[in-house]
Amino acid sequence: MNKIGIIGAGSMGAGIAQVAATAGHEVLVFDSNPAALERAQANLLAILNRLTEKGKMDDRTAKAIFGRTYFLDSLAAFSETGLVIEAIIEDLTVKKAMFKQLEGIVSADCILATNTSSLSVAAIAAACEKPERVLGIHFFNPAPLMQLVEVVPAIQTSTDIAKQAKLLIESWGKLVVMAKDTPGFIVNRVARPFYGEALRILEEGIADVATIDWAMTALGGFRMGPFTLMDFIGNDVNYTVTETVFQSFFFDPRYRPSFTQKRLSEAGWLGKKTGRGYYDYSEGAENPVAKQDPELGEVIFARILVMLINEAADALYLNIANRDDIDLAMTKGVNYPKGLLQWADEIGIENCVHMLDALHDEYLEDRYRCSVLLRKMARSKHSFYGK
Repeated sequence: MNKIGIIGAGSMGAGIAQVAATAGHEVLVFDSNPAALERAQANLLAILNRLTEKGKMDDRTAKAIFGRTYFLDSLAAFSETGLVIEAIIEDLTVKKAMFKQLEGIVSADCILATNTSSLSVAAIAAACEKPERVLGIHFFNPAPLMQLVEVVPAIQTSTDIAKQAKLLIESWGKLVVMAKDTPGFIVNRVARPFYGEALRILEEGIADVATIDWAMTALGGFRMGPFTLMDFIGNDVNYTVTETVFQSFFFDPRYRPSFTQKRLSEAGWLGKKTGRGYYDYSEGAENPVAKQDPELGEVIFARILVMLINEAADALYLNIANRDDIDLAMTKGVNYPKGLLQWADEIGIENCVHMLDALHDEYLEDRYRCSVLLRKMARSKHSFYGK
């Protein structure tokens, strides 16, 4: 499989193209927007020059990578590709139309993949005459730096195609986890409480954004607090993913979006990219200072962590992925300090159940229902990594 096609020259598409070209493939990058193609080409050249300047890549290798990456405004050349990865707007109608168009161009044995982070792979595959060759290959941004890739077979995907895709992406130096085609796959599903529960704590007035961020970084060991991370991702992007997962799970209250984040998105306070989000990034701005109260911090950290553990346990219980892939996904996909199922063992499964039951008793909301798997494990004295 020498030639790889990439649909979309945005940051994600361009990043995937860089990964594939670095692995030795000829890469065809298509975008209908000429400005996006020019920008992607210029950015790739700048990145490669920077890598050579820092001594991380020799000049010959950099020139070879750039030389085998082609930026095209026509899909005609995709007839020679063995794999096409789509990385365009998160709109099901647009993606289905693109896949239907691709089938009329690519060869009969070309694998078609979507980089969607939250849409149904089965729905995208249904637009094709050969849905068995369609699957999800979900990279994380920035694709050249992030090790994790979720490979997501649809119910129509052939087993052989899924195996081929996994082996290929692993040959690119990536860590691959297999995920069931359910909303959010592994990472975007399991990570929802990191944002959602932090927002709930804020809305209840228990603590401000700086204090919650401090609790999760200083006490929890996370690289970024939830509000700093949401500002980094973009409140519009983060809110849309939450809303999509909420709707896709038939409005399960565990995934309910926050009005606080919705209002920030509506106001255009999207985070770092607009200069204002939960924090003010303008020069000389005064931001809240964390109340470094260890007792309060432990309450915040424990509440968010146990909700994350609950989500990870449910993902395992419902066969979204296996134990190792769930923990690997969270440590390599979103840089959690340790796997959530491993963390559950360290805390104690019974303690997790007691914490969740206490939240449920307090709020009487289905949001805090304990995973059946945790409850069964507590009763049988089992652990995730025990003998």
